[in-house]
Amino acid sequence: MSNSGAGGVAGEAAEEVSGPGPGPGPGPVQSVDRAVAILEILARDGEAGVTEVARELGVHKSTASRLLAALDRRELVAQDAARGKFRLGVGLVRLAGAASQRLDVLQESRPVCRALAQEAGETVNLAILSGRDAFYLDQVAGPAALSPHNWAGQRIPLHATSDGKVLLAFLSAAEILEHLAPPLERFTGQTVTDLPEFARLLAQVRERGYATAVDELEDGLTAVAAPVRNADGIVVASISASGPSFRIPAGRIPEIARSVQIAADEISRRLGWTAGG
Repeated sequence: MSNSGAGGVAGEAAEEVSGPGPGPGPGPVQSVDRAVAILEILARDGEAGVTEVARELGVHKSTASRLLAALDRRELVAQDAARGKFRLGVGLVRLAGAASQRLDVLQESRPVCRALAQEAGETVNLAILSGRDAFYLDQVAGPAALSPHNWAGQRIPLHATSDGKVLLAFLSAAEILEHLAPPLERFTGQTVTDLPEFARLLAQVRERGYATAVDELEDGLTAVAAPVRNADGIVVASISASGPSFRIPAGRIPEIARSVQIAADEISRRLGWTAGG
């Protein structure tokens, strides 16, 4: 979370945190605790004014006012100009929507990832776009995988993975540049760090419908990924199968790619996407 989000809320009342009120001891953490308490009050009561919030938190009205103002700037609360009361804001809807989307993708993909891992015999990962990284939501090890590295919960630079290439390939040119600021880190001798060359690779991904990464993140590691789409056809995740390069030689990549694409299409179907729709 960036300093302009919850950290900004904490900073607004840092000078007031030594006063009375619920939550942990003095410090920015107490301000965050109080801000969350305000959201809970509004969720419970529908609306509340500064005086009511201050009374329930056990703080001065000036402290409650500053916390509400900080939440208002982030659109986490909204004030009725005529009545002066606060209610929950549209910012919470955006946050809830993002969380819900991740949960939907994770829930709908799990059985498909398991089936793909069994079919391919390799490790299957599910990833989403997160800034300049691919964030790995889930991993399922196939029967041939020997103590695979667990990528779940980790971030990997987009340019060095098959998942990252898929997540980038279907963005606009401007969005791609936002997520691919040079210099690109070189992990192995095969890592593509030249932007024009990488752009050509992304064009291939769009044409083929899948991406590969052979010895690009780690020597001896090959991965194949395909896009997962939501009901609107927007790529919201990628699914990949990976394993030792000696088990996934060049001749086996088309077979793995077909299986991964079928799995990606099945997850997309579960999320409401219709091919050709």
